[in-house]
Amino acid sequence: MGDYWDHRPYPETAVLVGVIKQGQSDEMASDYLEELAFLAETAGAEIRAEYTQRLEAPHPKTFIGSGKLSQVKDFVKEEEIDMVIFDDELSPSQLRNIERELNCRILDRTNLILDIFAGRAQTAHAKTQVELAQYQYLLPRLTRMWTHLERQRGGIGLRGPGETEIETDRRIIRDRISKLKDQLIKIDKQMMVQRKNRGKMVRVALVGYTNAGKSTLMNLLSKSKVFAEDKLFATLDTTVRKVVVENLPFLLSDTVGFIRKLPTHLVESFKSTLDEVREADVLMHVVDISHPNFEEQIEVVESTLRELGGGEIPVLLVFNKTDAYTYTHKDDDDLTPMSRDNLSLDDRKKEWLKTHPEALFISALKKNNIDELKDQLYQKVKDIHVKRYPYNDLLY
Repeated sequence: MGDYWDHRPYPETAVLVGVIKQGQSDEMASDYLEELAFLAETAGAEIRAEYTQRLEAPHPKTFIGSGKLSQVKDFVKEEEIDMVIFDDELSPSQLRNIERELNCRILDRTNLILDIFAGRAQTAHAKTQVELAQYQYLLPRLTRMWTHLERQRGGIGLRGPGETEIETDRRIIRDRISKLKDQLIKIDKQMMVQRKNRGKMVRVALVGYTNAGKSTLMNLLSKSKVFAEDKLFATLDTTVRKVVVENLPFLLSDTVGFIRKLPTHLVESFKSTLDEVREADVLMHVVDISHPNFEEQIEVVESTLRELGGGEIPVLLVFNKTDAYTYTHKDDDDLTPMSRDNLSLDDRKKEWLKTHPEALFISALKKNNIDELKDQLYQKVKDIHVKRYPYNDLLY
């Protein structure tokens, strides 16, 4: 795809930092940092170390305590680390203080996600959305640009608006934000017209946590070639395809993946993309069942859908990647208590079918159980189609 980070002479080195907040288990904290590592690797960074600290709340000045910050500082200096990435959005003052202490580039989770979106944006629409989100993030942080670093060479967290002149003042940024918003309003109107021109055909939207396999499933159902890759946010632009199951046509759209702590600016900027979700007749919620914390990912998607106003739309829950599901088998003579790690795929199915009797378990990659998925999808689309066109002459 020619991502801009593919052309760097060497990967940039990074240290990850996370705070374990009250009520979070070590396992949850580990999963969060693992996701941050996946984000950083997606952006092209090489992870050299990870630091966590258990705090009731992040330190208001430096996010982590002085002792932990000193440990990070020593490692950064010894190993000549390029950047330190924090698993939360840092305030402008926290960024300033930490950067002054560590004397290297500091990124927070929001900046990192924006950087990945900037590298993934292909169309003018996606690029405009990302640029707007970047400027909105940048505006309150103009006072802490990395003047002591070689900004001209680029790097993770420095692409897009970050490459503009350091002395760019707030008025110029605000003017640019205003123009981008106007551009997006025009694009949104065009896309609204496009959606109306599709007629009243039943619309199904694929939703799910990022990297759940939505694009692979889209390719399978629509026999098209949508970009699919084992990286976060492989798809930014909504792809819409006409699909026919048996004799019934409907529209299938693939949407941007959700993620924990998705930056507010991005949600606002991607309004038109997310309109595909709001205007859908059926949502197909794709879940990566092989992920150790897939239940929390389900909660993230469901809460995001509620925020977007899509909480009332019928949902078909599809557990994907059954081929990658693993568990620790427990022998009969093993007296240790059962844990979630000991649940087999059959155990998981029984557990979820109690509350979601229509849930499906598939592997889009291996094409397992796809016929059952098509049958369920056909029935849901048909029910809506019959209500919408009671006298249609389609043969059911």
